Amino acid sequence: MQVNSPAKINLFLEVLGKLENGFHKIDTVFCSIDLFDTLRFTLTKSPGIKIWSNLQEMVSDTNLVVQMASYLTERYSVRTGLKIDLEKRIPLAAGLGGGSSNAAMTLIALNKLWNLELSQEEQESICQRFGSDITFFLHGGSARGTGKGDRIESLPDIEIDNLLLVNPGLRIPSRDAYQRLEPGKETKVLEFDPRDSILKAYNRLEHAIRKEYIEIDQILNDLESNGAVKALMSGSGSTCIGFFDDDELLASCLNSFAGKGYWTHRARTLSKEEYWSNVFKA
Repeated sequence: MQVNSPAKINLFLEVLGKLENGFHKIDTVFCSIDLFDTLRFTLTKSPGIKIWSNLQEMVSDTNLVVQMASYLTERYSVRTGLKIDLEKRIPLAAGLGGGSSNAAMTLIALNKLWNLELSQEEQESICQRFGSDITFFLHGGSARGTGKGDRIESLPDIEIDNLLLVNPGLRIPSRDAYQRLEPGKETKVLEFDPRDSILKAYNRLEHAIRKEYIEIDQILNDLESNGAVKALMSGSGSTCIGFFDDDELLASCLNSFAGKGYWTHRARTLSKEEYWSNVFKA
């Protein structure tokens, strides 16, 4: 079985405090975008899980894909072995949810391959064991995430066509980003309307990250000074998003950042229907 593993962006991210378990309580808006890793799963007669990737550091027992597959193997007493091919295109530790998406797609694929017949509730419970935003990828499209980001409420599709993603190659672990939060700020209440989603886009983590990582601050400034109607950091960073009205300005800005050696990707958001058609698109 082959599945495509979509990335996400956060159009809104507010931190409301800390939960008793030490995680931060957040309110966020997730949107799926047309940037994908690809996972291929092959059942083998010999037991064990083997993973291959075009990115060598993904070939590790610490990879969420391997952890998810190992957990399912043990919990449901699966006797067949598994070979996993992971083709990475989503940057790592970049605020785009690549690892979380990979884990969710592993669960979705193995639920089918191994005929586990897990309910949506059971799948969500499993996802919550491995990470805060993995649950979103069981839904896709546009959704609101509350709690630690794992309580998902579907939203009407938010259609944004001209997104420019720019990543400077910095890896910012989510824990580090949250530790840099500045206390005492008045929190924003989510009043999110898909019709003005760009104007209301916001990220509480961005200010502290911009102070710590000058390169991210410069990218966001450059996006806006080169035609973006708004620029925003996605999730805990380090990917920056430029929202454009003009195709030519977007293309010119993309070429400028690519010329400086940055990873760039032109993207658009996906409806829920597009999300699932892309997940299972061969």
